Amino acid sequence: MARWTCPRCDREFGRARQSHTCVPGGTVDAAFAGHLPRLRAVYDAIMDHLASLGPVHEDAVSVGVFLKRDRKLAEVRPRSRDVSLALYLPRPVRDPRIAKVYGPGAPRVVHMIFLREPGEVDEQVRGWLTDAFLHASGGPAG
Repeated sequence: MARWTCPRCDREFGRARQSHTCVPGGTVDAAFAGHLPRLRAVYDAIMDHLASLGPVHEDAVSVGVFLKRDRKLAEVRPRSRDVSLALYLPRPVRDPRIAKVYGPGAPRVVHMIFLREPGEVDEQVRGWLTDAFLHASGGPAG
């Protein structure tokens, strides 16, 4: 995956001169600082699965971590009691675990899921993560 680094904020993007808000990048540790340790464990469970699929760029900013391949596949944002996981999927998915769906007619449909424990990153969530990974990589997503 070819990456471009903004010379002003030192963050990486999929395209040269990609439009973005120029804020300094941070670290995953800083994004989860002050949050419950189990919320970091949720993030680690997400990343363990994604790492089994291939490389993922972690773009940590103050609000959380944007996960990218050729383009963004997910956003992980720690909150007071849970982790907000926004998945960028190729089609709308209906499931009681999905709290909100944005852009159901767009080429990338954002699905909001709230996870409280690492065990909630189960087979179903891993399947959605795989679809998001493949879609952000330009590959097929079933």
